[in-house]
Amino acid sequence: MRSNGIVATLAANSAWHGRRPCEVVAGKDGAEMYRWELREAATAGSALSSEVKLDRKAAYLMRCDRVDFPPGGIAYTHTHRGPGVRCLLAGEIRIKVSGKEQLVKPGEAWFEAGPDPVLALASEREPTAFARVMILPAELRGKSSIKYVLPEDADKPKRQTYQMFVDDPLD
Repeated sequence: MRSNGIVATLAANSAWHGRRPCEVVAGKDGAEMYRWELREAATAGSALSSEVKLDRKAAYLMRCDRVDFPPGGIAYTHTHRGPGVRCLLAGEIRIKVSGKEQLVKPGEAWFEAGPDPVLALASEREPTAFARVMILPAELRGKSSIKYVLPEDADKPKRQTYQMFVDDPLD
């Protein structure tokens, strides 16, 4: 990848974050890439776009991470302190929000507003993984953004794992 004359090589299962235009060049084996953009206004033609209202006086960070579930994994009913878009990389996941249910397949994306309680049920048959980008309060840098709705769920075993790629302040 090239940005302002700087060349960066990205390994599989990694991320890059920047404010300037960049050029992406795949290696000899090709590449699969997902892109998230934070803009002043939604752009027509986006695969998934959601309006997010941010307080210009508040400090925020952009977090990009990956969540992996073993077969049958569950993200118990929870909320986050900020909105974000997720994209399924492998398996399938059933997302339940506000009485609505959505089955997500690889390559499909979904939006979570943050304060809405979400229950996520991973595939029973295969490992499931998604990448996400969230806009969070700056004080959460390096900290979890999840809050369980039911107190008893906070103490249940969590089988999902997280890999952090970017956790940087927004300008």
